[in-house]
Amino acid sequence: MPSAIKSGVGVIPRGSGAAEGCRAAFLRIRAMTDHLAEPLTAEDMLVQPMTDASPTKWHLAHTTWFFETFVLAPHKPGHRDFHPDFRFLFNSYYNAVGSRPDRDKRGSFSRPGLDEVRAYRRYVDEQVQELLAAEPGSDSLAILELGLHHEQQHQELMVTDIKCVFGSNPLRPAYRELSAERVAPAPPQRWLEFEGGIQAVGYDGTGFCFDNELERHDVLLQPFRLASRPVTNSEYLEFMEDGGYSRPELWLSEGWDAVRAHGWEAPLYWERKHDGWLVLTLAGMRAVEPSEPVCHVSLFEADAYARWVGARLPTEFEWEATAASEPVVGNFLESERFHPVPAAASRSLRQIFGDVWEWTASPYVAYPGFRPAGGALGEYNGKFMSSQMVLRGGSCATPQSHIRASYRNFFPPSTRWQFTGIRLAQ
Repeated sequence: MPSAIKSGVGVIPRGSGAAEGCRAAFLRIRAMTDHLAEPLTAEDMLVQPMTDASPTKWHLAHTTWFFETFVLAPHKPGHRDFHPDFRFLFNSYYNAVGSRPDRDKRGSFSRPGLDEVRAYRRYVDEQVQELLAAEPGSDSLAILELGLHHEQQHQELMVTDIKCVFGSNPLRPAYRELSAERVAPAPPQRWLEFEGGIQAVGYDGTGFCFDNELERHDVLLQPFRLASRPVTNSEYLEFMEDGGYSRPELWLSEGWDAVRAHGWEAPLYWERKHDGWLVLTLAGMRAVEPSEPVCHVSLFEADAYARWVGARLPTEFEWEATAASEPVVGNFLESERFHPVPAAASRSLRQIFGDVWEWTASPYVAYPGFRPAGGALGEYNGKFMSSQMVLRGGSCATPQSHIRASYRNFFPPSTRWQFTGIRLAQ
């Protein structure tokens, strides 16, 4: 079994009835992807405003390519590819599979058209169901489960990428009209004390996990404090109003270079108007809500803010040790708000899961005993362990069944187009 996955209960059950459980999960997750694309026009689905943000049409095709390439071709006898050129056209970064178009060219191809991509999805869906009806072995089911989690990752990317598409449009269109919710003030931030000591980190269960969550190992934590909730817009505005973006002493050197090179003066999607700040949401432009967690900030901005208030960012191990005993509940993709909401009043940790991915001070590196899979699936996580920082907890665009305390997301420190926010530590 590839080490990119671990057998057990994840989005599908194991043991008796595993194939039928896998079929139900497959249909549910594939339907969610199609549901997310429903509000979009064919023109919306072709735009690629920057290299990191892929067109929706490409996401629809690439997630299908994954099942055809890694599940059907090696595991379904007699399988015939839908189109001979799709193996090349919708490869993302799997060098062992073969060549692929440059990443920044994904929005350049008007063909295949959207109708053909949707026909591709239907064809592969039918083929996967035929495979499952034949009661495939555990290796086939394990790779299919990896494909389901891979598709959930792309569901999140579809949401963040279409926001980037609309953010680049001077009309600032809305993805979908969303009902306004009553907003209550965020509770005061409190410091929660943790004793530290020897702490086991990494995945510790019988279900699905990615290879970068293994092997479980011990780390030594010094006593630390963690903020009870993420930093809010109003708190971040105080940093901005105190000249936060013009004070080089607050910034890492590379971060200060980014501020000057890109002209940053606020989080991504914020726009200054004569009567205050507006922010782009997937329901269109509206006034910045003071109580909401600040989001779309880079690691550099998160670190500068932490320095400004005399704090720091948590390490990923401090974060995991704190979150491990918390239930995985919160504002996720399934709520279809597609935007962070204010924290509820509580004396305990709030929003440790959902709403915004939380930057940590930890570089994305291998755990002791890490072993990537052989072949193309070994390229899933390990090849990116360079110049990236770890984020934890998921966001309002993350599927709830996809996240857990040991989950390690990673992006370059200048990344802002994801729903990334700040939780402080001391």
